[in-house]
Amino acid sequence: MCGIAGAIWTKPERAIELPVLERMTSALKHRGPDDQGLYQNGYRVRPPYDAQPGIALGHRRLSIIDLAGGHQPLANEDETVWVVFNGEIYNFVDLRRRLEGSGHKFRTDSDTETIVHLYEDEGPECFAHLAGMFSIAIWDSNRRRLVLGRDRLGKKPLVYRHEAGRLLFASELKSLLQVPGAPRDIDFSAIDEYLTYQYVPHPNTIFRGYKKLPPGHFAVWQDDELQVRPYWQPDFTAEHPCAEIEAVERVRELLNSAVKTRLRSDVPLGAFLSGGIDSSLIVALMQQQAGERVKTFTIGFPIKEYDESPYAERVAKHLGTDHQTLRVDPDAVRVLPQLAYHYDEPFGDSSAVPTWYVSQLTREHVTVALSGDGGDELFAGYPRYRAAALGGWFDRVPMIRSLFAANLWQSLPSSGRQKSRVRQFKRFASSLSLTPERRYLDWISIFNEARRGELYNEDFLAQLPNSDPAGFLLAAWKRTKGRDPISAASLTDLVTYLPCDLMTKVDIASMAHGLEIRAPFLDHRLVEFAAGLPVKFKHRNRRGKWLLKRAFGELLPNEVWQRPKMGFGVPLDHWFRNELRPLVRETLLDGQCTTQWFRREAISELIEDHEQRRFDHSARIWSLLMLELWLREWGGPQIPNLPAPTTSVTEAPSL
Repeated sequence: MCGIAGAIWTKPERAIELPVLERMTSALKHRGPDDQGLYQNGYRVRPPYDAQPGIALGHRRLSIIDLAGGHQPLANEDETVWVVFNGEIYNFVDLRRRLEGSGHKFRTDSDTETIVHLYEDEGPECFAHLAGMFSIAIWDSNRRRLVLGRDRLGKKPLVYRHEAGRLLFASELKSLLQVPGAPRDIDFSAIDEYLTYQYVPHPNTIFRGYKKLPPGHFAVWQDDELQVRPYWQPDFTAEHPCAEIEAVERVRELLNSAVKTRLRSDVPLGAFLSGGIDSSLIVALMQQQAGERVKTFTIGFPIKEYDESPYAERVAKHLGTDHQTLRVDPDAVRVLPQLAYHYDEPFGDSSAVPTWYVSQLTREHVTVALSGDGGDELFAGYPRYRAAALGGWFDRVPMIRSLFAANLWQSLPSSGRQKSRVRQFKRFASSLSLTPERRYLDWISIFNEARRGELYNEDFLAQLPNSDPAGFLLAAWKRTKGRDPISAASLTDLVTYLPCDLMTKVDIASMAHGLEIRAPFLDHRLVEFAAGLPVKFKHRNRRGKWLLKRAFGELLPNEVWQRPKMGFGVPLDHWFRNELRPLVRETLLDGQCTTQWFRREAISELIEDHEQRRFDHSARIWSLLMLELWLREWGGPQIPNLPAPTTSVTEAPSL
């Protein structure tokens, strides 16, 4: 698990010299504290050869497999193909056998070298043969092209900036900002998207001119042209009926295999354990296969309704794991400046806080941990999928839908708590007049369209382009045409919320501590199988994950399968009314607030309503708080002069 950075250029004045390359790479030291490697070859014109673009590749390494031989950048035998790689390739042993059979010679035992030789055989189509999590850059000197690739579910990040005569790329935006003169012009449409989703969706970033490579895509730079294409785009419109026993056996086979392949490591390994179904099931399968007590880790809160640690501790005792719990109190938000720095963009998912701390705790004991991410999207675990199903029923009965959508329901009194039954009903009823996809967007939005309109001032509205943040989710929903409401919502989440929120949250928080996270549920073979399952195998009797219980029910106590989903939440509603009340007011309402695009009275009203318990606005306040802290961190001056490199450099071969 690592960090990568680099550039390719066709104009000498756009060159990335060694001091700049080291600065870009060193900005990712937290992702790879064990080793650093650089490769640089300047732009050259030597007739009768065609001009050779300049190339720079940088790598920071967290050693997991082949501790002695996995140094990068890594090349083929004649050094015409070079690679830098962040991630893990789980099927590299099988690929290696195939490649050796076709004549390739290996010098290391690393999965990285497999990528080099696979590219020699397959070109950019090599990514479709890889099973794992990755962001990869490949320099092909014979063809004078740079190829970038990202894994199917977006577990590993890859950002780039394509400008005249140069392409820059890196694992994180902060690396690209090390280039002298790198612009930091904020994209106002990205602010609009952030306040909608609590993240900036791909391919956009918070800065104009910088892009994220979408999951399941590769990009080819050649002759100053950049083409981005998908290599994995499963058909979500297709449902594949099968017998119940067949579905049970297949999910057992796939999930057991996914866990087994993710247990391979040359360093200590453990697991996140929340006490919910997904992480508990992964730990149970690990414990079956590991042959020793699995080390497990969880986070607890002093407020009972947010504290899953007792459930995690009961599961740990049941499974016999070596378990550690860390208690988190309101003082934990002292980490907010670090979050603003590490996330590079505004990021409004407050569960980044417990994810940060559980990563920190886990890294004190192990270098690799497995997680249960992906189970909710694949097997319909989120409570909002029940609302999607109910909305679908109302859509089939227009007269009843019209009655429930009437404004008279909004006059019902309700508590200020976001999860109160009456408030949930009122929100559901008010959205019934919308199309299913617009309705779903309205439910998951942090600030829906109406609330954003109330928040923005005239100056900000004038700068917004004529674009709709809804387009990101609507395009994903369109891919599920013909599927039932639960399948449509869960598959939409699989390609939007999961890569842009969950994978970003986990990757940044874990890599900030040099910890690798592996997610067995996101094995692409399991994802493809689950995507085609009929909804009856996922959701029955108003509960999700039916097939998981049918296949693995005996591995966990019945209370794990039966208890309501809590989510990895933070008691913000309580903290913002008590311990963190001064922080919120001082940050968002004082004269130093940099978010001058919003109506101060609208923010004040949100805070007042929350403090007086008229409404739980904690998610909205948190999103505004993180936006403000991000602006204070990243809205400063350009990067100053750079030091000389202090790391050994791989010399480029001469022509």
